[in-house]
Formats: sequence, structure tokens, C-alpha cells
Amino acid sequence: MGGFATSRPASIGLCAFLSFLNLFAFLLAVGAERRRSTGKVVPDEYDDRSYCLYDTDASTVYGVSALFVLLLQQAIVTAATRCLCFGPALSSRSCAVAAFVLSWTTFLIAEACLIGGSARNAKHTKYLGYYMKHDLVSCATLRKGVFAAAAAMMLINLVASLVYYWSYSKAATGGFMKHQNEVGVGMTDYGLDKGVSGP
Repeated sequence: MGGFATSRPASIGLCAFLSFLNLFAFLLAVGAERRRSTGKVVPDEYDDRSYCLYDTDASTVYGVSALFVLLLQQAIVTAATRCLCFGPALSSRSCAVAAFVLSWTTFLIAEACLIGGSARNAKHTKYLGYYMKHDLVSCATLRKGVFAAAAAMMLINLVASLVYYWSYSKAATGGFMKHQNEVGVGMTDYGLDKGVSGP
């Protein structure tokens, strides 16, 4: 009974908080995609060379912020479900396992996109200009869609995480209720038998 006693029903408040964190990270990723740094070729006023002048580095800030918010959300899910490894023994948890795998897969993909996109964007905007030959016609920028891919993975991660947490909690508390009912029925039968056999 010790294993079942540690299980708790799913918390709607926790689900709402997880949704808030994930959607907040999603908005940050969308902001990072929209604010990707762009560069323009600027001629140097002192010689015949030209260089790339990049605008704001807001995309990197948004991307890094989204990374940590999503990391916090995943850590809370993992703590609430004990990573599916250290919780109570579940009689049927195939749905929870499938959602667990999907949740971590989408989480890792999203984090990789955020890290790669933020680092690449910061590399372009770290310096005001990169001097090259006078015939420079374009500036290197972060490829479009990196942060967008992270945002898409976040939405899938949100659904998978909620299904994972809810399925885990339902299976755990369901086993507890079944065990309690069996004990209650057994004690009732024992009391009835005892009453019949008495004087």
C-alpha cells in the first residue's frame, strides 16, 4: 500500500500552470522568429571596403528566454510524474509511456532549435560590422524558420506533456481506488461472515 499511497490525482491548477509556461515560451519563440536580425551592406567612409551592419539582437534574447521557460515547464512535469520511473507501479500505462516519449522528443528538438538559432543570431550581431571586400552584396543571417520550428515543437510538447501527466495520474490514482475497494469489500465480507457465524 505504500506505493499507492504516494500517488495523487491530477491537478487542474498544475495543468493550467504548465499550459501557461508552454504558451509563454511559444510566444517568445514566435517573437524570436519575427525579430531575427537582418544586416545591410554599408560602405566604409574611410576606405573602399564595405561591411555588414546588423540591427537589434532581440531575437537572441527571446530565444534564450524561451529556452529557459520551456526547460522549467519540462522540469515541473518530470518532477510531478517522477520521470515515470520512481512513481507507483501502474497496471496500465502504455498511454503515459507514449506521451512521455513524445514529450521528451519534442522538448529536445525545440531546445536544440532555440540554442542553435540563438547562438547563430548572436554570432551575426555581436559586432557592428564585418569588413570584407568592396563587392560585398549581401549579409549572412539566421535561416528563416528555425525559431518557428521550435514554436511548433512546443505546441506538440504541450499536448504530449498534458496527456502524459494526466494519464500517469489517472492510472496511479485508479490503481489506488481499486485497491481500496478490494480491501473494503474484503472487510465487509469478513464482517458479514463473522456476524452469521456468531451466536
